Formats: sequence, C-alpha cells, structure tokens
Amino acid sequence: MSMSEFLDVHPEVAAALSDGQPVVALESSIISHGSPWPKNTETAIALEEEVRAHGAVPATCAILDGRIKVGLTRDEIERLSLSGHEVAKVSRRDIPILVATDGTGSTTISATMIIANLVKIRVFSAGGLGGVHRGAQESFDISADLQELARTPVALVCAGIKSILDIPLTLEYLETYGVPVVGYCTDSLPGFFSRDSGFGVDVRLDDPRQIARVMKSNWELGLESGIVVANPIPESYALPKEVVDLAIEQSLAEAHAKGITGKAVTPFLISRVSELTGGTSAAGSVQLGLNNARLSAAIAVAYASMSSDK
Repeated sequence: MSMSEFLDVHPEVAAALSDGQPVVALESSIISHGSPWPKNTETAIALEEEVRAHGAVPATCAILDGRIKVGLTRDEIERLSLSGHEVAKVSRRDIPILVATDGTGSTTISATMIIANLVKIRVFSAGGLGGVHRGAQESFDISADLQELARTPVALVCAGIKSILDIPLTLEYLETYGVPVVGYCTDSLPGFFSRDSGFGVDVRLDDPRQIARVMKSNWELGLESGIVVANPIPESYALPKEVVDLAIEQSLAEAHAKGITGKAVTPFLISRVSELTGGTSAAGSVQLGLNNARLSAAIAVAYASMSSDK
C-alpha cells in the first residue's frame, strides 16, 4: 500500500512542500474538543490566518472517513466543529484503526506529529504539552505526547507543559529521552496559563533563526527526537502562578470527590480551572495559541531558508 492510498494533502500544502516553502502543522483536537461551536470554528480559522500572516502555510491535520488529511478545507473544519465531542480524539494507537475502519477523528499532539512527519513538515504549533499526570506513580498516566517527542523529528511550539500535570516529572521524562526544551525569550519554563512554572529550560534562545539552527543540527546529526519550543503566554493574558496553582488544587480535589478518573480528568480540570478563574484562562488559551502560531511561522520561515541554502 502506497502512502497516497490513505493520505490527502491539501493542494496549497502540497505546493508549498514541493517548493520548499515554510509550512506549519496544526492539531484538530482543539476544534472538536475545545470551545463549543461556533467559537471552535473561529479559533481554528484564526490560527490558520495567523500562520499565513507571518509567512507560512497552515496544515491543520485530521482523519476524515479513513483519510489522513494534511490541511483542511473550511467545510472540513466546520464538520469537525459541529460534530464536537462525537469525534474521536486521535493518538498514535488510533491512527491505523480509523484508517482501516473509515473512521473520523481529530488529532492530538502525538498524532499530529506523526502526520506532519509523514510529509516532512518540521514545525508544529499547539497549545500546551501533555506529560506525566499527577499521581502517575500509581496510575502510570503519561501522555503519548512525550514518547512521540522522543522519536519523531518535529519541533513543537507550545506554551509549556499543561499546568494541571506533574511538571518536574515531565521534564525528567523529556531529559531521559533526549528531548531538548528551548525557552523562547525566557529562562523559565512557561506554565501554560502563567509565564513561569517555577522550573527552568535547557537553553534560552531569543531568535527564531537560532531555533531553526538547533532543529537543523539535531536532525543532521541523526538525532531523531523532536524539540520542545516553550513560548510564554502574552503577558497581558497571563495569570499569576499562585492563582493557577490554587485553582488546580481545588479542581483536583473536586475531581477526586466526584470519582472522576482516566481520560475524563483533563477536560474536567481545564473546564473547572476556567470557571474558577472567571473565564480568564479560557481567553488566555486562545491568545497563547495565536502567539504560538506566530512563532511557529517565524521558525518555519527560518528553517525553510536554511534548507534552501544547502
């Protein structure tokens, strides 16, 4: 079976890749599992427009009727938006199942990285990185995002590790698997809703071209791991770390009291933290996504320029 039998690349994306132009991958789980319609449609389109405005071509990824999509039409975005939580949330393990059964799903970080790598897209813009969950010593709940970063050569631009997770254990995991964590214009690892998680990064780089050089050297040296580029939420939308920590602790206690476990924990915590912060965190998550799209486009432009200089 050739790749073309299950892969559809949007003509705009295909042309850009063929010409060596900058392309940025985007996940689709924020469409079906993010805000309700029509806000989810508006956010998805705004992210694509932000990438375009800064010189790159957006490629939102998904699986529709068994076809792996690299770049979506407006109608396809709207379809995922209207279907909402009825759409499967796709990780690595789900891709072959949906392809074989003509299924439909929205991609998480791990699945989007795989799809991006299939067509050699090297920059991916997301919201926050998944990781080791609190209490993972007993639950073994560790996001597939981390293992994907260990083996897939894509640079992930995000607003740090989701603050509802165990950040120090997540950093330990990334270090063990040799995944560099780059802080963009920051010495501190961002905490998603806050600009400082209280932990550091492996290196601070203040120029997208420097980040592109790290990507180039990483992969030319045969180091096939991904790279985390941690980009702090814009200051005007950031929450104090103490406010976020308090909201998370209260949400965790409520989840435990309600018996919420497994996959249901993360969406509950995100929703509850938004409520406890008066909706500020929800507004901030959109802005940090746009901020990541801007930086991703700048990195993709720099990386494409270096590749063309060979």
